[in-house]
Amino acid sequence: MASTGKKIKKVLLNGIFLVFCLGITLFYVFHNEDIDVIKGYIKDAYWGLWVIGSFCVVLFILGEALIFKYLLKVLGYKESMWNCSLYSFVGFFFCCVTPSATGGQPMQAWFMKRNGVPVQLSTLAMLIVTINYKTVLLLYGFALFVFRPAGVYEYLGPAMPWIYLGMVLNLIIVWFMITLAVKPKIAESIVLWLVGLLSRTFKKRKFYLIEAKVKHAMEDYVLKSKNLMKHKMLMLKVLGITFVQRTILFFTTYLVIVSFGFTSVGPGPATMLQGLIALAVDMLPLPGGMGASEHIFTLIFKPIMGQNLTTPAIIVSRGLAYYTQLIISAVMTVVAYILIFGRRKRR
Repeated sequence: MASTGKKIKKVLLNGIFLVFCLGITLFYVFHNEDIDVIKGYIKDAYWGLWVIGSFCVVLFILGEALIFKYLLKVLGYKESMWNCSLYSFVGFFFCCVTPSATGGQPMQAWFMKRNGVPVQLSTLAMLIVTINYKTVLLLYGFALFVFRPAGVYEYLGPAMPWIYLGMVLNLIIVWFMITLAVKPKIAESIVLWLVGLLSRTFKKRKFYLIEAKVKHAMEDYVLKSKNLMKHKMLMLKVLGITFVQRTILFFTTYLVIVSFGFTSVGPGPATMLQGLIALAVDMLPLPGGMGASEHIFTLIFKPIMGQNLTTPAIIVSRGLAYYTQLIISAVMTVVAYILIFGRRKRR
């Protein structure tokens, strides 16, 4: 009962924080804005491009499902594309509603475990996915500083401190995660030390049993990790899929600004600018980068598009990339819960 109470309390606190962030974001976006003008721009926009953008969001989510399928197969666990899609939807939903997207992977691991996927395999697969996600963002950042592309670099002046911060934080976390993947013994030592500390502190039988299970799981993790690292072409393939996957989502920003009749920024620069916004906010402790994404979008696009057009573009761009993703993932998370947990109860 106490554990259930703690879980409910945690959910309520996350919900309150999400609503608080949403309220601040709405105030920031609509403060001193003429609602009728915004409505007019949205009404006159070409909505067909938003439908294409929604398909891009779904493709973005399914891209992760494809990666899960490849990785789990190499790790010795064959999983259907449908189940991998469910895991992906679950992950994105909880990433959208928790600070710094910290809730996605634990919930994915929970759903996978309920569906028979060993925790050590799901953890390793999610580690590789996360490394590639953040590596793609770093590639956008490196491309900016190395090539200084025309139509991109000159628009980033006010946003550069945020981009530098995103680069540094992502470099640190990617370096740490790659170390855990390439040197699995380090990960094993950290986990076993933590579990051992719990056993020595509480001295309860269940902790000793957990310690034994974790030790066995970590031995399997080390073997699977070493085997996975041998598949160099698979790692490159996963990175390529992730790059396409994330770029598809960033491309929705171009679709949005074109839908309002603004064509001064090409698809390449618009996509890259959105990728750099994602890099800047990725490690911030905000659900879905809420608030920070809108602020940096304004810093970059307001000098390009003007005040009147920037606010409608923010609303639709974030509506597609974040809120559409949130809604679709929420629906599919309910489906996943019914199918996976309901299936287990029937068994």
